[in-house]
Amino acid sequence: MTRAPKIAAVYDVDETLLSVKSMVDFLRFYLAETEIPPDSDQARRLAEFQTALGADREPREQLNRRYYRVYTGERADRLAELGRRWFALRRAESGFVNAVVVAGLLRHRLAGHVVVAVSGSFGACLDPLREALAIDHVLCTEPVVDADGIHTGEITRSLIGAGKPAALRELAAAEGLALPLSFGYADHISDVPLLELVGHPVAVHPDEKLAEHADRAGWARMQRALW
Repeated sequence: MTRAPKIAAVYDVDETLLSVKSMVDFLRFYLAETEIPPDSDQARRLAEFQTALGADREPREQLNRRYYRVYTGERADRLAELGRRWFALRRAESGFVNAVVVAGLLRHRLAGHVVVAVSGSFGACLDPLREALAIDHVLCTEPVVDADGIHTGEITRSLIGAGKPAALRELAAAEGLALPLSFGYADHISDVPLLELVGHPVAVHPDEKLAEHADRAGWARMQRALW
């Protein structure tokens, strides 16, 4: 008996499922909840990240690694708890979730498709989203946590740029996903390699470069409607 192909609905998270950049938005919440001595190593790492973010000259993969160094020495369970509080607070605010994209996700689920989220963000931000939307697989950046449950500031992999399509290929091979029959949703030009893996790519409220690419390639486009 021939089994039906497993079709996936693949979603970028920041400014696609959500209207915000989850890492930066969560960091603001973390800083409001955390006392950082001004002469500490953490204050120095935070300043270095904020300077690099503002200058916007570093490769995104390098900036991603710099971000996670801010949490060096922080307990993983505290970040997870802060992540749950951050998500609950922000979810109650108008405009946090992209209503059109989430409605589409629910239709994919009803159709029996496998729902996948792919993001450079991390579990503290994404686990509450996964639970809220019943996402089957979350592919994300993975910070290193030591045997005592403490963040080391390093990461095992960064899901920025080329990391996203590589992770999706691995998942598709492991789960038997039929990517040529699958759907993908993202907002940024850097997501083109991810969208090119699926048969039905959709540019969501795209930046100018992705919009131009989508028009040339004949991809569908979707605008945001927030709730």
